[in-house]
This record gives sequence, structure tokens and C-alpha cells, in this order.
Amino acid sequence: MKKGIAVLLAALMLATCPPAAGAAGLAPASSPAPAAAKPAPPAKPPKPPTGKDIVATAQKYKGVPYRYGGASPKGFDCSGYVMFVYDQHGKKLPRAADKQFEAGKAVKAKDLAPGDLVFFTTTEKGASHCGIYTGDGKFIHASTSRGVMVSSLGDSYWKPRYLGARRVL
Repeated sequence: MKKGIAVLLAALMLATCPPAAGAAGLAPASSPAPAAAKPAPPAKPPKPPTGKDIVATAQKYKGVPYRYGGASPKGFDCSGYVMFVYDQHGKKLPRAADKQFEAGKAVKAKDLAPGDLVFFTTTEKGASHCGIYTGDGKFIHASTSRGVMVSSLGDSYWKPRYLGARRVL
């Protein structure tokens, strides 16, 4: 008798309770179809950097020592510094100053804007030193004597060595 009641209860439970999802390969008859997932909104592309963004990043490294061949906050040479700063904003530049001088488009000195690259002839003919124009006739660069610093384009050393400028943004 106990066995008969147990079988009756089991049959009654099966009749009133749907099988678990996936039981015998069947979905519950009374379960609604799962709601379609709402698609995520498209990701906004990052905004391109401005010259002011570049200058703000460049300023963070003032005082970092000069290191020949350096391209990290442990030490920079001029082109390694420029390359590193622009790379922080997803902008890839060549490694050497003379190759950076070929990037972007030429800018006249009177049209310089923050973030433009400025170039000088120092140790050899052509672009052998570079920096980032910050505005007001100044630029930031990795100096061999004082590391990353701000200088004036009008300084008696830099003015006669000025070669030109490029806009890469």
C-alpha cells in the first residue's frame, strides 16, 4: 500500500510540475522563451588627442634625466621623449628625430600650436634635436644637460638652430 501511494504521489507531481529544463532534452512546456539580450550600445571611439592633451602629458615628465637612447620615464633622449609622449595618446611616431621631421605636415613658425613638433640642427646637419611646442614661444624637450625641461625658441642657443616644425595631430 505504501508503494502504491508513493507511485501515485510521484505521478501526481509529474503531472503538475514541469520537468527541469533540459530533462530528457525537452524544455518546460509552460516556460516562456528566454528574452533576447538587449544589445550593448556601440562603444564610442576614443576622442583624438588635442595639442593641449599632448602638452599636459609632456609636462608630467619634467625633470626626468637625459639618457642616450632612452624612451621611458627612467630616462629620455629627445626623440624617445617625443615618441613616448605621443604614444601615450595612441599616436605612433618614428624613433629618430630626422624621421619624425618627415612625419605630418610642415608648419610655419608663426602658425605653431601646442603639440606641434619643433626641430633643430645641433649635432649634425638636418633634424638632430626635437621637442614639443607648448605655446608662448616655448617648447619642452629632453636636454642633454638638464633632462626634460622647457626652453624658449628665442634662446640664444635654440634660435639659430631652429630647423622647422611639423603637425602630426
